[in-house]
Amino acid sequence: MNTHDPIVGRYVYVQCEGKTYRTYYEEHGEGIPMVCLHTAGTDGRQYRHQLCDPDISSNFRVIAFDMPWHGKSIPPADFHLMEDEYKLTTKFYCEFIVAFCRALDLRKPVLMGQSMGGNICLALALRYENEFSAFIALEACDYSPGWWIDPLHHPHIHGGEVVATSVFGLMAPQSPDDYRWETWWYYAQGGPGIFKGDLYFYSVDSDFRDQCQKISGKVPIYFLTGEYDFACTPEMTQRTAEKVKNSECIIFGGGHFPTSEDPVKFKEVVTPVLKKILSADPERRGQGGNALSGRGVSDSRSVGRSERPGEGRKVIEF
Repeated sequence: MNTHDPIVGRYVYVQCEGKTYRTYYEEHGEGIPMVCLHTAGTDGRQYRHQLCDPDISSNFRVIAFDMPWHGKSIPPADFHLMEDEYKLTTKFYCEFIVAFCRALDLRKPVLMGQSMGGNICLALALRYENEFSAFIALEACDYSPGWWIDPLHHPHIHGGEVVATSVFGLMAPQSPDDYRWETWWYYAQGGPGIFKGDLYFYSVDSDFRDQCQKISGKVPIYFLTGEYDFACTPEMTQRTAEKVKNSECIIFGGGHFPTSEDPVKFKEVVTPVLKKILSADPERRGQGGNALSGRGVSDSRSVGRSERPGEGRKVIEF
């Protein structure tokens, strides 16, 4: 008998900035909607483990979509006529995420994103806080300079392999090899110039250093960053969290792609956050009857835990 994942994939047509985008997404679960944002140059496959996790899906409707130009979401119809190279901007990124959530008629979803998907949580908290119930910002900070560089899209360089290998070192050395190479493969499959174009947002158009203090704190923000991440170091995340009202900062023994490079460790770290979100919104939890737990987590690579309070915020180290 064949075995299938419980994930269901569909396309939805999203209207944004005067264009229609045929957008691919996958989902599984019931309860509080949780929209997941992939990293630069990849797609929603990074969340396959969370989509399939029965502990998470029994309380959350997990939804992972591919941004336009990524994965199964094709570019706009006239992309071949564009004279400028692809560049992701803060404005389009914010507006598309909100448009996607509205296209699915989601009511105040949780938003979880990593890397560029984590950084955009800050802009959304500033501009669209009424659209969301919580933000989980993975590997996120208020400014990540230095990554928008020409060699990432150059005719003399094998784009897929260079892009994939350039991020390999961002993963933790103890992450399982199978998952690290799977993450490498996602990056090797990106469209020409898409990784570089995403990094325009990540390194150029997302300087939020002077804006973080303006976030009202109405919506909680949970920052989770791996200690092996040198694109967004723990210090960069901690610096950001200290500026953001109603935020928590968790530093753990992982890398830049926690959902795909080490899903067991990530589940251990994110479960307490999901429990807090459930406790704040009990009426929308799923009907499956399973409480969130660390079930299935056998990883024992914890390096200790401490709390450093500061104006209502805390840093927890795993």
